[in-house]
Amino acid sequence: MVLKMEAAQQTESRRQRALTGLGIVGTPREERFDRITRMAQVLFDVPMVSVTLLDGERQWRKSHVGLTDVAPREGAFCDLTARQDAALIVDDAASDARFSDNPFVVGDPHLRFYAGEPLHAPGGEAVGTLCVLDTQPRTLTPAQARVLRDLADLVQAELDRDEELDRASIAQKGLLPRRKPAAPGYDVAAVCEPSRGVAGDFYDWYDVDDAGFCLTMGDVMGKGMAAAIVAASVRTALRSTMGSGDLQEAVTAASRLVEEDLDQLSTFVTLFHARFGAEGRVQYVDAGHGLAFVVHDRGPFDRIDAGSLPLGVPSPDPFVPQELTMAEGDVLVCVSDGVLDALGGDRALSRLEAIVRSSATAAGAATRIAGAALAGVPIDDITAVVVRRSAR
Repeated sequence: MVLKMEAAQQTESRRQRALTGLGIVGTPREERFDRITRMAQVLFDVPMVSVTLLDGERQWRKSHVGLTDVAPREGAFCDLTARQDAALIVDDAASDARFSDNPFVVGDPHLRFYAGEPLHAPGGEAVGTLCVLDTQPRTLTPAQARVLRDLADLVQAELDRDEELDRASIAQKGLLPRRKPAAPGYDVAAVCEPSRGVAGDFYDWYDVDDAGFCLTMGDVMGKGMAAAIVAASVRTALRSTMGSGDLQEAVTAASRLVEEDLDQLSTFVTLFHARFGAEGRVQYVDAGHGLAFVVHDRGPFDRIDAGSLPLGVPSPDPFVPQELTMAEGDVLVCVSDGVLDALGGDRALSRLEAIVRSSATAAGAATRIAGAALAGVPIDDITAVVVRRSAR
C-alpha cells in the first residue's frame, strides 16, 4: 500500500510539473480554444463543455460553456479521466454505483451524463480533458465518440503548438546579442516583446573594430513562426557580411541572399542597419523602415527618413548609405511599427521623445518604451533599440 501511494505521488508530481511547464494555467481565454468548445456544444447538443486542466487541488478551465472557471478537483470526473488516461463515458451517473453519490451528481451542477477525453503534455502526462456534460442521461454512438476524440485532438494540437512556440521562442532569444558593444562612448540596449511567442522583429549588434560596432533593427511583414524564420534568415545574411566595411555592399549582399525566400513567401523586410564609429559618426542604410530618430541633447529630435525600399521589394535603386553625427548626450532610437501602432501612430513620437529625455540610460529608455507600448493596445511585435552617446 505504501509503495502504491508513493508511486501515485510521484506520478502526480510529474504530471504537475508537466502542466506547469506548459505555462497555460491562469492565461486568459483564447478564441482558438473557445471555437472548439462552441463546436462541441453544437455537435453534441449539451449545456456544458470544458477544456479542463488539473492544477493541484482544483480544476482550472481554459475554455468552457455553462460552467465556472474553477472547481474542486476531488471527486471530479475529469480527474478520473486523466488518472486512467483513457476516455470516460458515463451515460447516467445517478444510476451508476461508481458515481451515484458523487458531489457533482448529488450537488451542483447535478451531472447525469459525462464524456471526456484526456489531454497530454509533451512528455505524455495526462494533464486535463476535453469533456461534454449534461444534466440529463445520454448515450454516445460510436461515431459520436470518435467526434469527441477528434475534437480533443484539435485541443491537443493547440497545446502542442504552444510547446513548439515556446521552444522556438527560446531558440530565437538565444540569437539575440548577449554582450553590449565594446566601443567606448556608447550605451546600447534593446527590448523585443513578440505578439505570438516568436517575433518577426529582430535586432542585432556586433563589434567591427576597436572603436565601432554595427547595429541592425529589422521588421518582417507578418507575424508568428513564418516571420520569425525570415527574421533569422535576414539576421544570418547580415552577419555573414560583418567583415565588410561598406554598408551598401553589406545590405546588398544580404538582400540577395534572402531575395528568393522573400519572393516565395510574398513578404518583405524593413531594415535599419548602421555602423557607429569614433566621435559619434554614424553611417546607416534605412531600407523602408523609417522609424529611427535622434533625440538631441540640445535641440529637438530628428526623424530619419527611409532612403531605400525594403528588402524583398524589387528596385533598380541601390541601398545608398547616409550619415549623421551624434553629439555627447544624443540618443538614437529605432522602434518597430508595433510600438507606434500601440501608442497612437505618429502622435507617439512626442511621447517617445519624452521617455528618452527622462531616462538616464539606454536600458531605462528601451524598457519604458516597451512598457508604454504594452500598456497601450499592442497588436504586433514590440521592439525598441536605443543607443546613447555618452562621454568616454
